[in-house]
Amino acid sequence: MANTILVGAQWGDEGKGKIIDVLTGQADIVVRTQGGNNAGHTVFLGPKKYVLHLVPSGILRKKKICVIGNGVVVDPVNLVEEIRGLIRLGIKVDGNLLISETSHLVFPYHRELDEQREILKGKNKIGTTKRGIGPAYGDKAARTGLRMIDLINAERFADKLELKIKENNEILKAFGAKPLSFKSVHAAYRTAGDYLKPFVADTVVFLHHACQRGKNILFEGAQGTFLDIDHGTYPFVTSSNTTAGGACTGSGVPPHRMDRVVGVMKAYTTRVGEGPLPSENDEIADLLHSMGREFGATTGRARRCGWFDAVATRHATMVNGIDELAVTNLDGLDSLETIKVCVGYRIGSKRYEYVPSDIELFSRCEPVYVEFPGWQTPTSKIRKWKDLPARARSYLKAIAELSGAKLTIASVGPAREQTIFV
Repeated sequence: MANTILVGAQWGDEGKGKIIDVLTGQADIVVRTQGGNNAGHTVFLGPKKYVLHLVPSGILRKKKICVIGNGVVVDPVNLVEEIRGLIRLGIKVDGNLLISETSHLVFPYHRELDEQREILKGKNKIGTTKRGIGPAYGDKAARTGLRMIDLINAERFADKLELKIKENNEILKAFGAKPLSFKSVHAAYRTAGDYLKPFVADTVVFLHHACQRGKNILFEGAQGTFLDIDHGTYPFVTSSNTTAGGACTGSGVPPHRMDRVVGVMKAYTTRVGEGPLPSENDEIADLLHSMGREFGATTGRARRCGWFDAVATRHATMVNGIDELAVTNLDGLDSLETIKVCVGYRIGSKRYEYVPSDIELFSRCEPVYVEFPGWQTPTSKIRKWKDLPARARSYLKAIAELSGAKLTIASVGPAREQTIFV
């Protein structure tokens, strides 16, 4: 497999967890490179459903090493709960998980600030998960954040945390929020630090040596292209680089060591939170929600749904350098007589073939559609490309061609076996 970067080609929630799990069969190491516990990857193994937030999805396969890279912001208390939850489910987490010593930490004051800022924005809110991710990355950029290497040094951690609690209590006071207790925060985080200490390592050196030994590494992206802090629909984005370049900065593995980029996209379009979604459509949203689909793994919120947006995925292919495409949730369209695909945007008489950087301009864009005949046949039990309905194959070929990359995987359900290799 060589070294593979996997990214979301839409607004996140593309089904990356399932595709990561499938590709991990060919990998030796799986690395999470950005984001925090605002992301959720859902993997089904038989009747069991696993929802992962910080631990890489590769943990569900035996003899795979999982790495939480330096680009991730870690809530230590949440991570301990996640690890313990996996152990209770019979998943081995001992010697197969490493946490970067330079990953930054998320604290209760980050979550409080996240919530207070959303309240202050009112109707202009971003729609964050309120997990404190943005404020944690803000501290990182301001060079005032605390890192995992601080957490496992008891004396240093106490001194630094006391200053940060004092500083942030003044900010919370200005918002009218309750101040935090240093004693209770310190106790909870020290307990988490003691638990996590055996997992903490210099992951940059570990990955460098792995590359030298010719190991296959899968770089697991969180969220999606249009939530990227630089290339997404700013300000309705997350606070990290969710595009392919983030895999390098978030792991310490240089670009020339990367061999391919796989982009994951749904056979339609969804997003959680606020911001433009040109192809949003009530008909397909009602259909998918009635099927029990498209509810956030982290928040449980109903996702906004729309027709496939080829303008967006073409832009994602360009920004990420996507070589191969994995299309998920094809079976969600099985019952439709006609399927629409957005192939351009229009404002008045002007047509756009790209995603405008100006969010106000983008919010005014109307979709230009072409229509495809539906196949109206169940696909969830199909395992071979040739057995898919001809119209389903034509639809997949069309959206891949419109996106500008080669189709290699089609997914017809959440389970491992519901995967068609093209």
